[in-house]
Amino acid sequence: MTDLAIAANRLRKSYGDNTVLDGVDLAVPEGTIFSLLGPNGAGKTTAVKILSTLITADAGEMRVGGQDLATDPQAVRAAIGVTGQFSAVDGLITGEENMLLMADLHHLSKREGRQVAAELLERFDLTEAAKKPASTYSGGMKRRLDIAMTLVGNPRIIFLDEPTTGLDPRSRHNMWQIIRELVTGGVTVFLTTQYLEEADELADRIAVLNDGKIAAQGTAEELKRLIPGGHVRLRFTDPAAYQSAASALREASRDDESLALQIPSDGSQRELRSILDWLDSAGIEADELTVHTPDLDDVFFALTGGAVVPTQNNQPKETAR
Repeated sequence: MTDLAIAANRLRKSYGDNTVLDGVDLAVPEGTIFSLLGPNGAGKTTAVKILSTLITADAGEMRVGGQDLATDPQAVRAAIGVTGQFSAVDGLITGEENMLLMADLHHLSKREGRQVAAELLERFDLTEAAKKPASTYSGGMKRRLDIAMTLVGNPRIIFLDEPTTGLDPRSRHNMWQIIRELVTGGVTVFLTTQYLEEADELADRIAVLNDGKIAAQGTAEELKRLIPGGHVRLRFTDPAAYQSAASALREASRDDESLALQIPSDGSQRELRSILDWLDSAGIEADELTVHTPDLDDVFFALTGGAVVPTQNNQPKETAR
C-alpha cells in the first residue's frame, strides 16, 4: 500500500434514499493516470469530492498521499490539487493576478509568489496573456490557467474532474499533453471523464462506475478483452492458400469473395502467436493479418447498460500486423 497515491476501501455515500457510492474500492499507484469513467449521475464527482476532503463519506477507509482522510484531512489537502469541471478562474482579474491570489492562499512570500506565478504562466504558454483579464481568455486558456493555479502549491496528487468538457478538439489534445507532462514530472493524476477516447489515450488504469459500484477496472486493453466480438482477420491473394486455411480453421467465418477468414479472438499476444505458429507449420502464408478488438465504447455500453456517453469516434480499432 505504500506505493499507492490513493487507496479507498468500501467507500459509501448516500443522500437520503439515494445511494450514490455503494462500497467502492479504488487503488491508484503513484505517478500514474487513473481514470474514473461513468455516465452522468454515476457518482464520479462525488468520489472526487470525498477523496479531496470537500465532503465526507458515510463509510469507508481512505488514504490519500499516505495520509488517513478521516484523521488528518489537513495533511491530505496539503498533498493534493483539484481542478473541477467548472473553472475556478476569476474572470474579473488578470491571469497573473489569479496566480498571485493562489500564491497568497498558499502563504508564499511576495517574491516567491511572483517567481512561481511567472514560471507556471510560462510553462502553460500564458505569459503573453498574463496582464489581460481572464474573461478574455478562450476556454482552453482558462483550463490551462486553472491547472497552473492548482500547481502553485506543488501538489503530488491532482484531481481533474472532467477537465476537457466543452473544449474544442485542439484544446483537448493540448490538455492531454499537459496531463502527460504532469505525470512525467512525478505527479499522480485522478481523472474523471465522459470521453472514452480521453481515458483510452491517457489512463494507465481505468475504472467504470455504474449505479454506485465499480463495474470493472483494469488497463484499457484488459477492459476491452472483457467484451466479446474481437477477432483476427486473415486475407489471402492465393485462392489455394485460402482454401487450405479455410478447411483447417473450421471455426473461422469465410468470405469467399475477398478471400478472407475471420477467427474469434481476444487479441491477446498468446492467441496471435498461436495463429502465426499454425500458419508457419502448415506452410500457409496470409497476405494480411488484422486484429479487430472492441473499443472502450463497447466496454462502456456493455457495463452500463447502454448509457449514452460523448465520444469522438465510434469506429472499432483495428491494428494491422
